[in-house]
Amino acid sequence: MDLERTEYLNQMGYVVLRFTNESVLNDIDTVLEEISDTLEEISLNAQSNQSPLPLGGAGGGFRVGFGFDVHQLVEGRDLWMGGIKIEHSKGLLGHSDADVLLHAVCDALLGAANMRDIGYHFPDTSAETDGMDSKIILRDTIALIATKGYHLVNIDATICAERPKMNPHIPAMKACMAQICGCDEDDISIKATTTEKLGFTGREEGISAYAVCLIEK
Repeated sequence: MDLERTEYLNQMGYVVLRFTNESVLNDIDTVLEEISDTLEEISLNAQSNQSPLPLGGAGGGFRVGFGFDVHQLVEGRDLWMGGIKIEHSKGLLGHSDADVLLHAVCDALLGAANMRDIGYHFPDTSAETDGMDSKIILRDTIALIATKGYHLVNIDATICAERPKMNPHIPAMKACMAQICGCDEDDISIKATTTEKLGFTGREEGISAYAVCLIEK
């Protein structure tokens, strides 16, 4: 019966030590020593089999960032999204080319590295950023986080727009962004959605974008 109980407990992941009554009553030091040795062995085995994940903080590791941006749709402007030009009757208004997707991605990258935001590094009051191609902003953002030892792991982004339809252009966006970031296209996820005609997006007054990224030191 004792053997069956021991086998059952072992199958459940428990380590079973058995001692006679005489040992417990008359030789408790030896009993405690055996228990201590067993616990130490279990601890060492656990440490040797463990693969701890790198943690964030001053020591580096993985860090997550979130970015959001929105721009107004107006006539007389080109529509740039994810680094590519999309034919549409309206474009996004902004100091740069107003690529709302790339701006959200850049903010996510900078946030993950704790390096402020694109408004800090590329202010809309500067003549140098007037009409700037947002692909340059993304390229320079990748270089900025590299100064702290970080590189991109992956991006997951969502574009909110009623029109034009973004899905046909997503493969070209991914290819463009992957080339700038120096990563595989599979590391970049881009999704598109509408707001079911609700809010400024639904009224086609503007387009917004959300992005989450993972970086690693």
